Amino acid sequence: MSRFRVGVQLHPQQTSYAAFAEAVKHIEDLGVDTIWNWDHFYPLYGEKDGPHFEGWTLLTAMATLTSRAEVGCLVTCNSYRNPNLLADMARTVDHISAGRLILGIGSGWFERDYAEYGYDFGTAPGRLKDLGASLPVIVERWGKLNPPPTRKIPIMIGGGGEKVTLKLTAQYADQWNSFGPPEKWGHKNQVLTDWCNRIGRDPAAIERTVCPNASELGDLDAYVAAGATHFILGLGAPWNLDGVKKLVAWRDAQG
Repeated sequence: MSRFRVGVQLHPQQTSYAAFAEAVKHIEDLGVDTIWNWDHFYPLYGEKDGPHFEGWTLLTAMATLTSRAEVGCLVTCNSYRNPNLLADMARTVDHISAGRLILGIGSGWFERDYAEYGYDFGTAPGRLKDLGASLPVIVERWGKLNPPPTRKIPIMIGGGGEKVTLKLTAQYADQWNSFGPPEKWGHKNQVLTDWCNRIGRDPAAIERTVCPNASELGDLDAYVAAGATHFILGLGAPWNLDGVKKLVAWRDAQG
C-alpha cells in the first residue's frame, strides 16, 4: 500500500445529477482513495445562476454510488447547520457508506450563500469562534446517538488561519486541508505541527492533505517535501479525468 493517498473533489455545479453520478462511479473505478463535493448553494465560477446541487443530500447519494472510496464535503460550512444536527447527519451517512464518511468542516466564507439563504454572515473571527464552539458539540453528540457511528468519524478541517483555524485543527482534526503554492502550504503545515507540539498532540495523528492545481500534477515533489501525503484534485464539469489518471499512476509508482 502506498504511503500516499489521492482524491478528487467533483464540483457540484454547472452539471446534471446524472452526469455527476456517472463521474462519481467512474472516478471510484479509477482507484482513488477519496471523493469529495463542496458545501455551497450557488456556483463558485462560471454562470452565477447555473445548475448547482446541495452538498449533504448529494453526499448521501455519493455514499450509495460507491463501495470503496471514502466520501466527504470539502468542506462543510459550519454556519449552515446546527452542530447537533450535523453530527446526526454525519452519523447517518457514516452508516449509509458502511464507515466511509469523512466530516470535512470549515468556518465558511462565501457571502452569497449567507445572504440568499438568510444566514448571518457576520465576521471572519465570529465565524471561526462559532466553529470552535461547534466542534466539541459534534463530538459529544456522536457519543449520544443510537446507533452510534460505525467508527470514529474522521474530522477534516479546511483552512490556514494560523492563530485559530490551525489551533482548532490540532485540537480536533484527523486531517487538515489547504492550498498551495508549496511554500505557503509548507509554512502552514509547520504552524500546525507547532500547535500540535504546544498542546501535546502527536503531529503524525493528523493527515496532511492539499488541493494542488492541475498544472502541478507533474511535479508533486515539492508538496511531498513540505509534508503532504494526501492529494485532492478539484474538477469541474465537463469531467476531464486525465488528471485523475495521472494522480493515481503517480501514487501507485511511489510504492
